[in-house]
Amino acid sequence: MNFDENLNTEINDYNANSIEVLEGLDPVRKRPGMYIGSTSARGLHHLVYEIVDNAVDEALAGHCSQIDVTIHEDNSVTITDNGRGIPVGIHAQKGVSSLELVFTVLHAGGKFGGENSGYKVSGGLHGVGAAVVNALSECLKVSVYRDGSVHEMEFSRGDIVKPFAITGKSDKTGSTVYFKPDAEVFEELVFDYATLKKRLQETAFLTRGLKIVLTDERETPAKERSFHYEGGIKQFVEYINQNKEAVHKDVFYAEAEREGIAVEIAIQYNDGFIENTHAFVNNINTIDGGTHVVGFRAGLTKTINDYGRKFNILKDADKNLSGDDVREGITCVISIKVPEPQFEGQTKSKLGTSEARTAVEGVINEYFKYYLEENPAVARVIIEKSVMASRAREAAKKARELVRRKSVLESGRLPGKLTDCSERDPEKCEIYLVEGDSAGGSAKGARTPKTQAILPLRGKILNVEKARIDRILGNAEITAMITAFGTGIHDDFDVAKLRYHKIIIMTDADVDGAHIRTLLLTFLYRFMKPLIEHGKVYLANPPLYRVEKGKTMKYIYDDNEFERYMDEIGRDGIKAIQRYKGLGEMDPEQLWETTMDPERRILKLVKLEDAVEADIIFTKLMGDEVEPRREFIQENRHLVKDLDV
Repeated sequence: MNFDENLNTEINDYNANSIEVLEGLDPVRKRPGMYIGSTSARGLHHLVYEIVDNAVDEALAGHCSQIDVTIHEDNSVTITDNGRGIPVGIHAQKGVSSLELVFTVLHAGGKFGGENSGYKVSGGLHGVGAAVVNALSECLKVSVYRDGSVHEMEFSRGDIVKPFAITGKSDKTGSTVYFKPDAEVFEELVFDYATLKKRLQETAFLTRGLKIVLTDERETPAKERSFHYEGGIKQFVEYINQNKEAVHKDVFYAEAEREGIAVEIAIQYNDGFIENTHAFVNNINTIDGGTHVVGFRAGLTKTINDYGRKFNILKDADKNLSGDDVREGITCVISIKVPEPQFEGQTKSKLGTSEARTAVEGVINEYFKYYLEENPAVARVIIEKSVMASRAREAAKKARELVRRKSVLESGRLPGKLTDCSERDPEKCEIYLVEGDSAGGSAKGARTPKTQAILPLRGKILNVEKARIDRILGNAEITAMITAFGTGIHDDFDVAKLRYHKIIIMTDADVDGAHIRTLLLTFLYRFMKPLIEHGKVYLANPPLYRVEKGKTMKYIYDDNEFERYMDEIGRDGIKAIQRYKGLGEMDPEQLWETTMDPERRILKLVKLEDAVEADIIFTKLMGDEVEPRREFIQENRHLVKDLDV
């Protein structure tokens, strides 16, 4: 058979019958990642968020004051709200209960009807939450309390087990959803209490007056936390700033509506040097910002400059303060409610709605102007802090230009200490940040020259949590990293210019090594956060011990594993137990086979699951306050053997 005959046969075989039609909830079970992101722990927890988000929509509409989330002993979950209750009447088009449609049909809900919709605004994952949770649950039971009756249904993997029925009488209103995630779908079935706590607390901050109760029945007695914030995002800002020194006691707060967009803004400055802005649209965390953040920044910069000129704090000869200047040390939460938000991309991480910029900019211009005029002492502190930031930024300008001049893209010059790799494709390249010259020497001898670069760092780098930009850019170790990476920092950052797609922090497995690792992560988080967000930062995992007995040799990575292994093999007849005090004690061959060989090494990916919590932890660990740091270490000392980032 020739080529043309082959081609014709393939064309004839590819006809209407070749198109697979996935009906009902089959698409969800076949490709769950498309609907919940993954089937790992992240996707598992997303099931809870979807049902909670539906209840929050009721709260945003003014019909729900409490949500209860309970984790049962078998890792099933019950979520109860006191809203109006999911509609149960017979749907005019489909001829079945609306309750059945909500849990069995994608895009069936109260979020798609425009002006006739049950909700003015809503969050959630494209409004398909209830049906997706049902499809991915081994068992799901729903009870609805409304119209004086109890209405119930039960499902298994999206199929109806017990049809819609009225099962009793009740005067209360609301909905209860019980579900058990399907072991056939999920790689992880154990809910993490801390993960749920963070998300539910954030939701309570953003939904003023809503009470959310989280109960974990897996512990005895059951663990319970309640989140209820009448102050809403004002209390959110206070929570974020809890371990920082505020420069004004009262949190600025504004709430207004512009062009159908509800805007809330809360601001408090602290004596630090880092901007800390968190923005939400319909309770969705827009981690990549968007038009609402652009509007806020423009409005804030204009308002502070106008006030400084009007009251002669900024003199005629002074330059206008830049956006970076006026945002130094700011903690801000922006929360807007948009009827039909337009996001860039499927992840909803960046808002594209143009009206949001105008709305937010208008609110900050009007209300922050009044705040500054009514609080002149606070206004002077903020502007003087901004002026100091401006001067420091001018002082840093030469250092920044020096870093730019040294960058490979402009002059081809790289840090003298860098031992670069020969590969020019960044996706195939990795750079090891190594503690000290001794470890650097071992790493250079162990590496694969084509793809692995080595940058030795001398001692502990500057703690950027306590330093302004001029000092930071004057630090030799930090400028070496900036130059080697090629991305720039802050507003100059461009991930497309990254020279290595794996940045691997390789420090000693002791307390000093852990401190250096934390200093490096603090720098990367504060000045190159997209590297973490894009999954470019890793931690190497060198061994602590090398144990030989008979013809067997094994590397051990922590003390607990060492004790277990010694009990297992017995201590008699052991040739040599070598405990590595540092990477410099390992010869290149040992370092290669344990820590640098891509086929055998263990790398830990640094993830940013919760930006708010990350900020609080970095402030506790690296800030000026001693007591919060001591408390954090005491509370988490039991995790040290498995400490991850």
